[in-house]
Amino acid sequence: MDSTVAKLARRAETGVNLQRDDLLALIEQGNRNVEELLYWAGRVRQAHFSRCVKLCSIVPGKLGGCAQDCKWCAQSLAWPAGASCGQEGKAKRTPTTAIAQAARDACRNGVANIGIVNSGRQPSDVDIQAVIDAATAIDKCPEARIDLCASLGQISLDQARRLAAAGFRRYHHNLETSRRFFPFMVTTHTYDNRLRTLHAARSAELDVCCGGIFGLGETWEDRIELALTIRDEVQPVAVPLNFLHPIPGTPLEHIKPLPPMEILCIVAMFRLAMPKADIKIAGGRVVNLRDLQSWLFQAGASSLMVGDYLTTSGRSISDDLTMLADLGLKPVKTWPAGQ
Repeated sequence: MDSTVAKLARRAETGVNLQRDDLLALIEQGNRNVEELLYWAGRVRQAHFSRCVKLCSIVPGKLGGCAQDCKWCAQSLAWPAGASCGQEGKAKRTPTTAIAQAARDACRNGVANIGIVNSGRQPSDVDIQAVIDAATAIDKCPEARIDLCASLGQISLDQARRLAAAGFRRYHHNLETSRRFFPFMVTTHTYDNRLRTLHAARSAELDVCCGGIFGLGETWEDRIELALTIRDEVQPVAVPLNFLHPIPGTPLEHIKPLPPMEILCIVAMFRLAMPKADIKIAGGRVVNLRDLQSWLFQAGASSLMVGDYLTTSGRSISDDLTMLADLGLKPVKTWPAGQ
């Protein structure tokens, strides 16, 4: 007789959207038998993505000097850590040539997407033009055939259209956590501000990349509510999952990191909540998962952010490529037909 996890996972595998109570039951049973939960999450990933994975990288367009008060972020001027990020408390811009070089390096390593990421609540016209100039420089590089993503904070529909016209394929903007928990982590903007940005990006016919960060002190109910909001309201093509890397000088510097097996359960829950979505593992995997990083794909991940992050270092791309080869996984620039 099938277990609760098996019954729910089979429903997800056939395309049925699991609801809040389903996902709560899945996690309740899965926490008692993690291996079974991971088995089913891996099976669902395999059904939709086979042995293929995508890699993405990011490069800062503007770093530090941020007036927002996200409690996990080392770029915020609200926290002591922000004073040492950027240039003397002000944002530091990355030269266009350096962004173009990062795109060339990423392409050479088999990376499918590169994201230009700006600090700050919303971009000015100068900020928008700077990333458009970077996109133009990348487009002129024959050795940098790579899809472009922008992550610039809150944008208007007109700004989204400008990015799309400049060759950006995707816009990244995380919801971060549940609507309930969000105000405990951020007070300088609202959940609805973020949703409006995501709707503007979709209206401009940009693909949307939207996920969250875990280990802030949220509950399993918050994690499930985030997954359902992303699935039902945002409908992204990619869902990046980040795990808190506590940074000295931020309000969360002393928070206890999530256990690796709990992280894997989070990944599995998102896979079973969104069987066909590209579940991407982003910040915090190296410091939090350590020797269990290769288990991410069994837990349902289909993409991996490689290289350095914004304020912390990743591990070498060669190590990640070796891990994928050892697992029999194949990095691809585009998903094969039917995936």
